[in-house]
Amino acid sequence: MRFDEFNIDDRILRAVEDMGFEEPTPIQIQSIPVVCNGDDMVGQAQTGTGKTASYAIPMLMKVNPQIKKPQAIVLCPTRELAVQVADEIRKLAKYMSDIKVLPVYGGQEIVRQIKSLKTGVQIIVGTPGRVMDHMRRKTVKFDSISTVVLDEADEMLDMGFRDDIETILTDTPDDRQTVMFSATMPKEIMEIAGKYQKNAKVIKVVRKELTVENIQQYYYEVRPKNKTEVLCRLIDIYNPRLSVVFCNTKRQVDELISELKGRGYFADGIHGDMKQQQRDRVMDDFRSGKIDILIATDVAARGIDVSDVDMVFNYDLPQDEEYYVHRIGRTGRAGRDGMALSFISGREVYKLKEIERYCKTKILAKPVPSLDDVKSTKLDNIFEKVRNTINEGGLSDMLNLVEEHVNEEDYTSMDMAAALLKMIIGDTLEKEDEVEDIHFDMENDDRHMVRLFINVGKKDKIKPSNILGAIAGESGMPGKLVGSIDMMDNYTFVDVPAIHAERVLRAMNDNVQIKGRKVSVEKANSAKGGKAKKGRKRGSGK
Repeated sequence: MRFDEFNIDDRILRAVEDMGFEEPTPIQIQSIPVVCNGDDMVGQAQTGTGKTASYAIPMLMKVNPQIKKPQAIVLCPTRELAVQVADEIRKLAKYMSDIKVLPVYGGQEIVRQIKSLKTGVQIIVGTPGRVMDHMRRKTVKFDSISTVVLDEADEMLDMGFRDDIETILTDTPDDRQTVMFSATMPKEIMEIAGKYQKNAKVIKVVRKELTVENIQQYYYEVRPKNKTEVLCRLIDIYNPRLSVVFCNTKRQVDELISELKGRGYFADGIHGDMKQQQRDRVMDDFRSGKIDILIATDVAARGIDVSDVDMVFNYDLPQDEEYYVHRIGRTGRAGRDGMALSFISGREVYKLKEIERYCKTKILAKPVPSLDDVKSTKLDNIFEKVRNTINEGGLSDMLNLVEEHVNEEDYTSMDMAAALLKMIIGDTLEKEDEVEDIHFDMENDDRHMVRLFINVGKKDKIKPSNILGAIAGESGMPGKLVGSIDMMDNYTFVDVPAIHAERVLRAMNDNVQIKGRKVSVEKANSAKGGKAKKGRKRGSGK
């Protein structure tokens, strides 16, 4: 099937051709006619299946450019995805210059967004929290909204945005079209569908295999302090043209960028604290080959779409099994072979087993390569290049130069070849630092929780879901890792995994607001005191 068989606007067809799409994906084939027909829809599809165009194409055909008001709104779980979706809609509207698309999300100056809204925007793409903020400020009105899309609805629910989503849906006209896309279909999704949709069509395009067969998957047991050394050895051995390295924290991304650049690698990275312009520059450098190693967090990596990535490294093992699927899916695209290598330590081996069960695949162990292995691989590669150069011919001028210098000096052509080889690979084998396994350390256990104090409470008309959504949205940590949330009148206690505590503290103290109130977060024992109480139900308020 071709896109022109959908009977869509010629201007959109031209844009689709410019984007290089030759034929629609399975989810597009099934959903575009349904959405074009004006029906409500629930679509089940994984990330990377082309679902954005599934709703964006019908949405653009429905928008009236003469009406300078919001007519469609797309809700996304993260700022990164909101920017990515807005960019793709703009590309599809390339030849529809009178249609304006605006992403709205936390972390960007709201005054700038307000100014843009006043110029007349027809399509808003935003995170639920920031859209709610505009609603409270009355800087956006929904009286002309005809389409509402919930993109990655299950992820938004996991992040605690259900109340915000329901408020937004309630505030939009009853005759609107409501479209939901979700990778999974939990009970909450179907509850929202039953409450806010009318005779919704359910479309499922689920991949039979979560992981691609042409991706080789291996793991290495590595001490945390030796991860960088092992990463460098693997890059030297496999020599990937393009590779992506995933870390769990923004701080780790910054540290690894510095370490790899210091070792002479062409590396750079992206994470949620970076400005969009900066992330775009890094991605352009990666696509063009100016850098060949991209380091990223899961949230920032949502927008990575590069077809010829040879290798993915899980420098940190992801907390969520589905993140592992998203990560390794960055390689092995378009029928190419790919490789995914993961670093684990201590009890992370149990987490790896959970990932294997979820993916229905086997991740094989590999020994950490020694310096001798690295040097042997370098030698093999060099001699392979030498053989290819000899076979290509055209060496007569070089032979004359070698003979000339050999005749003038007291050494042989073998001496010259050995000297040139030493210049390329360095001196004799260095003494190798041992890289061993580590034993489990209680302080790094995911189950060890730290209690945080937040300076907002029930009197601020804030709910546990708002707290959960802010923590997950700002830090990038999966919302389901948050423990109990105990709300008092003027403050709140929240339990988070110890290994994520510093990450949450940095993210939440970076001018974050919840319902217009600037928040301050610190460890509970340095604020109101008290250890984390066990057995409390999330959001109990007791």
